[in-house]
Amino acid sequence: MVALAGATGLVGREILQGLIGDPSVAAIHVFGRRALDTGNPKVTAHVVDFRSLPALPRVDEVFLALGTTIKAAGSQEAFRAVDFDANLAVARAALAAGAKRAGLVSAMGASAGSGMFYSRVKGEIEDALAALPFEGLVIARPSFLAGNRESLGQPVRSGEGLALTVSRLLGPFIPRNYRSVSAADVAKSLLTRVPVARGREVVLSGAMQP
Repeated sequence: MVALAGATGLVGREILQGLIGDPSVAAIHVFGRRALDTGNPKVTAHVVDFRSLPALPRVDEVFLALGTTIKAAGSQEAFRAVDFDANLAVARAALAAGAKRAGLVSAMGASAGSGMFYSRVKGEIEDALAALPFEGLVIARPSFLAGNRESLGQPVRSGEGLALTVSRLLGPFIPRNYRSVSAADVAKSLLTRVPVARGREVVLSGAMQP
């Protein structure tokens, strides 16, 4: 049984579809701030307040794909409440529910020592999860994401759009870790590694691309 937070996002949606299609996964518990109807009997959607999570059902693994931007969140504090506080709250609740392994969607450049607020928060959540007693933790650090945000009702991020254009024009000349990567490839990387994870593994963007 698996817990997933962030199933309405670009990577989270792909993780959910991968879990649904995996015959070894018997049940998927999805946690979010709004209702989600997949029509699939394996999926149970829970509408929650991440600031006061209830006890989770028993799970073996947890995937953490909650994320936003400072522009969308409205402030640095609101951004941190999603990318750090909410992900950490779900991780702790999943541990209490029996989870042994976790997967996190982070970002290239994540470092708790970064001078950039965005990268610093990403690094801080990585470190906070690494301090928890998971048997296995997989951290995916994608570069700019390629995917259809409009189909999710999300605004297209200008940085991602520019990165996609540059990647198409100059792809072979851009270091592999900094090329745009599809949300599906990020999800596949986590779905492949988390079930067999031991210790902490950081997967850079270039390693996620076929």
